[in-house]
Amino acid sequence: MRVLDALTADIKAGKLGPGERIPSDAELCERFKVARETARRAVRVLRERGLIRTEWGRGSYVAERAGEDEHQDD
Repeated sequence: MRVLDALTADIKAGKLGPGERIPSDAELCERFKVARETARRAVRVLRERGLIRTEWGRGSYVAERAGEDEHQDD
């Protein structure tokens, strides 16, 4: 899924940082030329993976990155 892959890459690359709002469903539909349900599914998967949090009525935001495996040096 293009939307999911692109947003995941942006989050992991730091283009979208913790607390930053991700594009709305409508913005994702326009950017990727996909149906609204496709955009919503991508956002749902990101939320299930813990990469974003959604505040109903406000939008979705990149989750805090505390405890990421790639930052552990042990």
